[in-house]
Amino acid sequence: MRYIDLHDLIFHSQSSRQYFLSLPVSLQLKLHEYNSWIRCAADLHRQVLSIEKIEHQLAVSDSLL
Repeated sequence: MRYIDLHDLIFHSQSSRQYFLSLPVSLQLKLHEYNSWIRCAADLHRQVLSIEKIEHQLAVSDSLL
């Protein structure tokens, strides 16, 4: 099911809310930056993976400096 945005998704979907709340607060805050683009559970999971991938790449890059 598609929702209006992340807020609407985690308000109406218990499983998405549980998943969202299981994430580190820093990641939750970053997800709010993409509020309008997260409209279903698949979007939420995809965005989490994307953020985690970017953070990993930045960490690797920083370690090479």
